[in-house]
Amino acid sequence: MRQRLSRSMPAAAVLTCLIVLAARGEDPWPRWGGPDGSSHTQETDLPLKVTEDNVAWTTTLPGSGQSMPVVWGERIFLTTALDEGAKRLVLCLDRESGRTLWEHVAWTGEPERSHRMNGHASATCATNGKVVVAFFGRGGLHAYTLDGKLLWSRDLGAFDGPWGTAASPIFYGDTVIQNCDSESPESALVAFDSRTGETLWSTPRQVIRGWSTPIVIDTPQREELILNSHTGVRSYNPRTGEELWSCDGFNGRGEPVPAWAHDKLYVINGLMGDIYCVRPGGEGDVTKTHRLWHTTRRAGRDLPSPVVVGDVLLGCSMAGILVGYDCETGKELWKERIGSKFATTPLVCGERAYLLAEDGELIVIEPDAAAAHIVAKSRLESDREEVFRSSIVPCQGQLLIRSTKALYCIGPNAAGAGD
Repeated sequence: MRQRLSRSMPAAAVLTCLIVLAARGEDPWPRWGGPDGSSHTQETDLPLKVTEDNVAWTTTLPGSGQSMPVVWGERIFLTTALDEGAKRLVLCLDRESGRTLWEHVAWTGEPERSHRMNGHASATCATNGKVVVAFFGRGGLHAYTLDGKLLWSRDLGAFDGPWGTAASPIFYGDTVIQNCDSESPESALVAFDSRTGETLWSTPRQVIRGWSTPIVIDTPQREELILNSHTGVRSYNPRTGEELWSCDGFNGRGEPVPAWAHDKLYVINGLMGDIYCVRPGGEGDVTKTHRLWHTTRRAGRDLPSPVVVGDVLLGCSMAGILVGYDCETGKELWKERIGSKFATTPLVCGERAYLLAEDGELIVIEPDAAAAHIVAKSRLESDREEVFRSSIVPCQGQLLIRSTKALYCIGPNAAGAGD
């Protein structure tokens, strides 16, 4: 029986529960970026390459979407959109074979505008093992049981703006927290009871578009919910929504999720601007007191989130320029072009990082202070018109790789085909 995750359970206890589930063989990847949103996995035996012989199964998905697959036990959850966004779907697939277990139309209506790189199903689902939630911007927030029973739906606003939405929900115990940044007056960070959909708290945010997903960190002083934004990074009390501190950024957008390592936050803007490091635990405007360093970043536009491998901070631009920084000082260690176009956040496995390009090229590196050190390169070949903008998910020694049109399971122990 799975442990009950109460709303008051601290983030460290939630993570402990997920680790226990992993030890039982359930290998949860319950939200964007995995158990703690860091894009780190505890798995140690993941495949290095895609080959003709290690595609365990492939499932063609209806419509188009870019949400990351979420895994709990033997179920995979993801979203997609049909009819140019007029219909939004939540899907549940069988982990073993890729076959569809259930599929529900969450919303139909007049779609909001969206950028050509975004679409209408970019936010990743989240689950706490009892409830799975899916967010579609104007299409609302929807909660289901793991067996597909609709529990509740909430209309969260019009989400005005030309580029659509992509911020993913997270669980904090039995609370669902959703970033609702937009150019509408209802722009806010909002928390809901996952069992009823009741609003627990709502904190106004700047009236400006935003796409970043929150993370909850455990500091010596307290738990903090961290959320990037157009003007900088902010911290909130995850129990109440009270804003704790803010730190100015450099050049806007704020899509990338900050990396949390060495008791510090590492933040990339989105638009070309300085990468910077913040020590949490402050009060009010901490730009002058808690921003430890900032380093000029001229790698181009950033969509992938930064990740930390050992003492090296990695930032990969959309143009495929990978930069390594020293975590302690912010010094640029090296800069290498590793591929074509990138939208996905790297997956970190021990001393390695897995990077996935938009064209399906998989690049595995072992970075250190000297260089990226490419270990392997391979490519997912397909006859379909596919783009890969969903980050890689590890699961039981395999890799789940989602394109706009299909979901691939890469690794040993093939169980069958989803098509």
